[in-house]
Amino acid sequence: MESTESSYMSSPEAPRKRSPPPPKSPTSDSMEKATYMKFLVSNAAAGSVIGKGGSTITDFQSQSGARIQLSRNHEFFPGTTDRIIMISGTINDVLKAVELILAKLLSELHAEGSDDVEPKTKVRLVVPNSSCGGIIGKGGSTIKSFIEESHAGIKISPQDNSYYGLNDRLVTLVGTLDEQMLAIDLILSKLSEDPHYYQSMNAPFSYPGVFFSGFHGTPYTYVLPSVATAPQNAMSYGTNGAGGKFQNNKEDRSNSMTIGVADGHIGFVVGRGGRNIMEIGQVTGARIKISDRGDFVTGTTNRKVTITGSHRAIRAAESMIMQKVAYASERVID
Repeated sequence: MESTESSYMSSPEAPRKRSPPPPKSPTSDSMEKATYMKFLVSNAAAGSVIGKGGSTITDFQSQSGARIQLSRNHEFFPGTTDRIIMISGTINDVLKAVELILAKLLSELHAEGSDDVEPKTKVRLVVPNSSCGGIIGKGGSTIKSFIEESHAGIKISPQDNSYYGLNDRLVTLVGTLDEQMLAIDLILSKLSEDPHYYQSMNAPFSYPGVFFSGFHGTPYTYVLPSVATAPQNAMSYGTNGAGGKFQNNKEDRSNSMTIGVADGHIGFVVGRGGRNIMEIGQVTGARIKISDRGDFVTGTTNRKVTITGSHRAIRAAESMIMQKVAYASERVID
């Protein structure tokens, strides 16, 4: 996803050494109003934030007064293998918690190297697409002012339509800790003025189709493009019920996706008497075929599930299938 980012703005060529100016003072109402910030961390970094027995995250919550939540170790932001941290509370509480976390991760980076110069690191914020316009501003005026004031590099990724149900974009900040914190302060203050931003506060961490725990460390496989050519005796379901022939219109034949599902989880996808997979076909309008037993994705023990239809139907069906897989995985874990 990093490669698709729009180089909306970059940091000034020669930022001068300086102490960051004091943050702008929002109104007392906005300071007290609940807000939140989401950003990405690697699995290893998530472990550092949590600490032994949850000691670090408990301490950070106590120091900041904010609530800190992490997505589970199999819940990643689409297109990455990074987990999501959400911090909620008043603006000051959120900023304090973000600073504690970034400083912790930076200290571990310092411990690994001997260079005394404070490194420029990267942090990726998760922002609803509907709120990105406020950060950009007319003609890019707002984001330009944020870059000039914070001296951080700021990039906003384009909206990614390849994941069904993904309504968030990544805002990447590059700079020293002080530069990043000033940029986060400016961005969060701007976001907190947007009433739509609050509506996303209770959105789930998980994104449709972005569950990997059911595959024993092997992500499900995309085989694109392909025309579904399942064996004659393979299970076949769709909007016209179980089994039988399907209308082969041009759109259906031109869009197809094959994903791998662990053999032990196929039953949860199909459901008793094919109930689940028929429902998925009826709701989404997609055509779904499951390979025979023993017919696996090459190099795995995952069965092939081929979804055919419009792009929207494919993504919707994929989302529903992966939700079934996630449920199956949770049952195995429990």
